[in-house]
Amino acid sequence: LVAAKAGYWIFGHVFRRMTRHTTTEIDDRLVDMLDRPVVALVTALGVWVAIRTLTLPDATLALIWNAVQMGMMLAVAWMAARVFDTVIRVALEPMAQETESDLDDQLLPIVRRGGRAAIWALGIIVALNNAGYDVAALIAGLGIGGLALAMAAQDTVKNIFGGFTIFTDRPFSINDWIKAGGFEGTVSEIGLRSTRVQTFAGREVTIPNSTIANSPVENVSREPSRRVKLNLGLTYDTTPEAMQRAMAILRDIVADHADLQAREPVVAFNAFGDFAMNILFQYYILAGADVMETQTRMNLAILERFNAEGLEFAFPTQTIFTQPVDTDAAAR
Repeated sequence: LVAAKAGYWIFGHVFRRMTRHTTTEIDDRLVDMLDRPVVALVTALGVWVAIRTLTLPDATLALIWNAVQMGMMLAVAWMAARVFDTVIRVALEPMAQETESDLDDQLLPIVRRGGRAAIWALGIIVALNNAGYDVAALIAGLGIGGLALAMAAQDTVKNIFGGFTIFTDRPFSINDWIKAGGFEGTVSEIGLRSTRVQTFAGREVTIPNSTIANSPVENVSREPSRRVKLNLGLTYDTTPEAMQRAMAILRDIVADHADLQAREPVVAFNAFGDFAMNILFQYYILAGADVMETQTRMNLAILERFNAEGLEFAFPTQTIFTQPVDTDAAAR
């Protein structure tokens, strides 16, 4: 115990003082993370040295030695898990934040948790093996139990594989506007089992990854442009010349707006409706532009120009023709 306390003091004062003079941060974090596992390892060794000075039966010594070995292996696994976690947090996470891709940011937490779990599992298996347990039979039993668990948790396994599909195919990233599983909103989190979408109503929806992997996903954020389709109806007293003037006005409005894509708009006199003569008008908004603001300015420009030219928009109306009745003829 005295040696363990001395080691703790050395880690707490001498090593920390030495690591302060280095340019990297990883050694400071390693000293902070390794002090307790090292103390546990030294304590286990000290217990064994102390027990060896006593006169005990061989069976008792063997039992104590197995327990000490188990404690030492668990202390080593503790050290390895902390070193792995420190390397991920201090060395890899800053590198992932500097990259443009979001894939490494999403995978690092999974790698960190999975790596720590694997280290602890390996350490426990080795500790049990050193303690005299039949690890082969234990692993075989775990394999059969894992198979039964996998059969019972098929949906969870499907979601996990769906998560790997999302990570590899990358149909969307965090903060993308998507339509999937009957929901529409921005992606707030991509997990190993599910994906969370913040709807425009402010609610958070959790969608299983298997549902996303097996259904169409529309990524609105990656559209090169937004198409806007209008059907403008003019009254039936509009002359052919006025109709041509209306279509020319629509083309001029597109040319006057810089935030519209340099793609030719679609302007066509395409239908004689029940109440109006219809003009089909399609234009394209550049990606990243404010869609609602652009539509507002476009609609205001159409309204102002059409009113200035005397072009009237049609709306559903009915004209009733009445014929006077000859009362004398009706009486005869």
